[in-house]
Amino acid sequence: MPITPTYPGVYIEEIPSGVRTITGVATSITAFIGRTRRGPVDEPITLNSYSDFERVFGGLWLQSTVSFAIRDFYLNGGSQAIVVRLQEGGATAQLTVPRATAPSTLALVAANEGAWGDNLRGRVDHDVSADMATLLGVAETDLFNLTVLDVQTGALEEFRNLTVVDSPRRVDQVLADRSSLVRVASLPVPATRPDANDADLLADAGNPDPAIATPALEELQKPPFSSDIRSNGVAPGDEGDDGAPLSEPNFIGPGKATAKEGLYALLKTDLFNLLCLPPYSPITDIDSGLITAAASFCEEQRAMLILDPPADWSSKEDAKAGINAGVGTTSRNAAIFFPRLRQPHPLRSNQVDSFVPCGAIAGIFARTDAQRGVWKAPAGLEATLNGVPDLSVKLTDAENGELNPLGVNCLRSFPGVGRVVWGSRTLQGADRLASEWKYIPVRRLTLFLEESLYRGTQWVVFEPNDEPLWAQIRLNVGAFMNNLFRQGAFQGTTPREAYFVKCDSETTTQNDIDRGIVNIIVGFAPLKPAEFVIIKFQQIAGEIAT
Repeated sequence: MPITPTYPGVYIEEIPSGVRTITGVATSITAFIGRTRRGPVDEPITLNSYSDFERVFGGLWLQSTVSFAIRDFYLNGGSQAIVVRLQEGGATAQLTVPRATAPSTLALVAANEGAWGDNLRGRVDHDVSADMATLLGVAETDLFNLTVLDVQTGALEEFRNLTVVDSPRRVDQVLADRSSLVRVASLPVPATRPDANDADLLADAGNPDPAIATPALEELQKPPFSSDIRSNGVAPGDEGDDGAPLSEPNFIGPGKATAKEGLYALLKTDLFNLLCLPPYSPITDIDSGLITAAASFCEEQRAMLILDPPADWSSKEDAKAGINAGVGTTSRNAAIFFPRLRQPHPLRSNQVDSFVPCGAIAGIFARTDAQRGVWKAPAGLEATLNGVPDLSVKLTDAENGELNPLGVNCLRSFPGVGRVVWGSRTLQGADRLASEWKYIPVRRLTLFLEESLYRGTQWVVFEPNDEPLWAQIRLNVGAFMNNLFRQGAFQGTTPREAYFVKCDSETTTQNDIDRGIVNIIVGFAPLKPAEFVIIKFQQIAGEIAT
């Protein structure tokens, strides 16, 4: 604000420089959607490690293809993942504490659907604080403590000084806010606090006699869990259910987009760059209709879709026939990788089994972005597949040469190197399409620029639309592009050859100004991967003496 001089002297005024730094967005946040053992349903959860996945979603599970994809993602350099759990027809386990035969009990349910809730146990005690009762304005006889144990994972939650009376410590509100294991089954809550049951959570259900030896937690973690060791636990008939395998309607069924469920649960997130949709089950591929919808969704969200080869692509001929018949999309924002991976199955005594490659590929995308930048093709000798001892189909150079011109990215095995990604084309990368979006790094760099500039120019809205604003736009966008040029993101030896930013009276006419529009034109010269290296040799003829 300008200073109004009122007295003789020196006045200090700070003048805005007009510099508004544009920060590049993340490039490898990967979204996974599928069936997991446990966790919130239709809610995107951000994870930063595989241990986060184990804690929230239960880790590897035979019925969950997405769990193995996430494992491969982190094995191959992935950093941040967004996981959306879907389920079909599951049920939550019911837990009554302390005992169903007690005069006053509290009915609880597992926090979410699945048979994992069968391993829950609860205990109530009345070792409460009189001071807390006074602070809450309730009687001491209204307070109780609740302890909940998941005997499979060892997760233990303890909630002290709960009450059934309306107060900040009312049991249903505290559990909904703080517990990841249980919720109150129904409202209103009971009129009186539940009776105490101070028995050990691991005590023998069939024999409450304290003289009976208590099973060790390690033993309780060994399935199956027999009914005679489920003291204070889920009664027969109240068990949870994992439900049925997923199908296309679970992802894009009627009303899913409006409710932001299924595939569209990702609308609740701020940003994702890659999308992986592993098969519905270990024996069922995803439908082409879902691929079409997912590719369209990725185009809207400026993300890339990583597709897995169908299970019946067991040879080069199958892959050629399959890609020629169509996989559900030819989007510039999608890419497919062939063949599948052969890895030891940790839940089947390490017998070698086939797994989809999308998680490992997304991890390599993330690793390459961190080491070299989004403009580097995530392929080549550096793009090694960690934790992959073999591939389901071994391709030769000639076979690779048949698939590459069709837009199928091959995974290869080379002596001394191991398994690597040996292709970097989008589904518009077929030679016959002659698309400008042929290569994955070109498309991903463009998406990165679009998202970064979209977020970095929000300050322009409602600013006076004239030359001072245009100059600020050129300054800030130009600084962002120049920083990328110095990192090697563009072709050219000088900034003039690498990019341009134009925003002036030529791009924004008086008619545009009258309509409230400012036009910014940004051009760049992308780097194309050296897909074919040709070395020419020639013999040197000996000199002829004269």
